[in-house]
Amino acid sequence: MIDLHTHTTESDGTSTPEQLVEEAVAAGLKALAICDHDTFGGYERAAPLAARRGLELICGIEISTRHPETGRPRGRSVHLLAYFFNGGVPSALRAWLADLQRSRFDRNRRLSERLAELGLDVPLAEVVSLGRKLAGRPHFARVMVARGYVASVQEAFDRYLDESAPAYVRREEPSTVEAIARVRAAGGVTSIAHPVRLAGGDRVREEEMIAAFHAAGLQALEVHHSDHAPDDVARYAAIAQRLGLAPSGGSDYHGTVKPAVRLGSGRGNVRTPALLLEGLRRLAG
Repeated sequence: MIDLHTHTTESDGTSTPEQLVEEAVAAGLKALAICDHDTFGGYERAAPLAARRGLELICGIEISTRHPETGRPRGRSVHLLAYFFNGGVPSALRAWLADLQRSRFDRNRRLSERLAELGLDVPLAEVVSLGRKLAGRPHFARVMVARGYVASVQEAFDRYLDESAPAYVRREEPSTVEAIARVRAAGGVTSIAHPVRLAGGDRVREEEMIAAFHAAGLQALEVHHSDHAPDDVARYAAIAQRLGLAPSGGSDYHGTVKPAVRLGSGRGNVRTPALLLEGLRRLAG
């Protein structure tokens, strides 16, 4: 079994990179990809230990993007996974990611201010102490739970932090097409994460978007994911085959912040075949 979508404390997970390697070994995983948001920090910290423990560690990242759409001023939120970078991560891509991180910090400052306007004191310093350079909405949610404003992370999102909630503050994100182009130019393999979230249940629009990304250079599609029911898995496998995309998959493990999602197996519904890794590896050349 393999897991090609996990997170560490370098973004919004609760396991350190080193802990995640040990958890993967204990779970019997043959290969693991760390896909922290907008940073390679988790992978780079975990790589030496993974090598010593005999775990195949795949270089990965998850990039938050937006897909423009008529009638939706914010566009559609699309998370792009990227893998391998066998020649090393080019400095141009690292500089671009640094710009994304600065945009994230600016959004966090404005989000803290917006929560204060709603009567919730959520100091940015406390949020940053949890998430450090990659602090984001999950870290705001954890502070809100600790301060007693909400009972759970999910309630924080439902009442305040979700895109349709009153405290939501948009941050500048690149277009999906731009992100695909930048990753491809840097030697990475691109995949759309959890496609079930793409179009709010509109299957026609969902497939149109995937086809558009494929035309822009997308190479793979996350078929297996904790949010995917069996019929979703079958649908995305069929779309991937029809478009010539490589199937991928992973749990989207975040540790204790999402306790129902387990490493390797998700909610008990994820079993990513090791064979899929070979298809992705061929794309990397």
